[in-house]
Amino acid sequence: MARKKLAKSNVLPSIDLVNASVDFPIYNARGRSIRSALLQRVGGAVSTEADGVTVNALRDVTLSLRSGDRLALVGHNGAGKSTLLRVFSGAYEPSGGSAEIVGKVASLLDITMGMDPELTGAENIILRGVFGGMTIEEARRFIPDVAAFSELGDYVNLPMRTYSSGMTLRLAFAISTASTPDILLLDELISVGDSAFAHKARERIEAMMDRARILVLASHDPKTLRKYCNRAVMLSEGRIVADGTVEDVLRAYGVEADEDATL
Repeated sequence: MARKKLAKSNVLPSIDLVNASVDFPIYNARGRSIRSALLQRVGGAVSTEADGVTVNALRDVTLSLRSGDRLALVGHNGAGKSTLLRVFSGAYEPSGGSAEIVGKVASLLDITMGMDPELTGAENIILRGVFGGMTIEEARRFIPDVAAFSELGDYVNLPMRTYSSGMTLRLAFAISTASTPDILLLDELISVGDSAFAHKARERIEAMMDRARILVLASHDPKTLRKYCNRAVMLSEGRIVADGTVEDVLRAYGVEADEDATL
């Protein structure tokens, strides 16, 4: 079972997985399309049993990260990268083995998760803050900064269902990046809004990446991984099959040192 603990001031953030596995049993699978859809979502491999099928999204993953690690996740779609990130975030608990995460985690995987369209923007800021471990008063103090960064103006006091999709994403991004975590999890670098806002968003993400003690970044862009990471692992069918420097793992994946092709 995954255990997530907030770091104390004298404890450095860390991630420790020991033989961690994540399985999704499907007991009444009604055809191949269900299996395919789930595989695209979580990755891994499928095993067929008498009472249904099981998606083995992660299998026996042992991995330790410490302060200063900038980990790149490499692998094809469905290799298990997103599932591993969700284990790091605490969203998924291992069905086998263990995962211990020490420190404040920020996950930019599903930035609109937990937001309620019937609540105002300000109420959603408080809601997400409380979900993240803040008190209501602490979360309320973030409202002015989040409203200013998202450029919502008076809309921050209107129900989120009145927002355009772009406004919703700007609010979600501003909430998700309002504070600096110990551990930052990214599935590709996010681009939000028009060019001016996207530039501002990229600057904020890069600042968070610089300040975070541990960074985990999944990307199909070798240039991005080389720029931000100092270590890499490659996944295939839910297993770690390579662990080393970014260049060594990219080479194992088939990308040479002077290549920037999409993974």
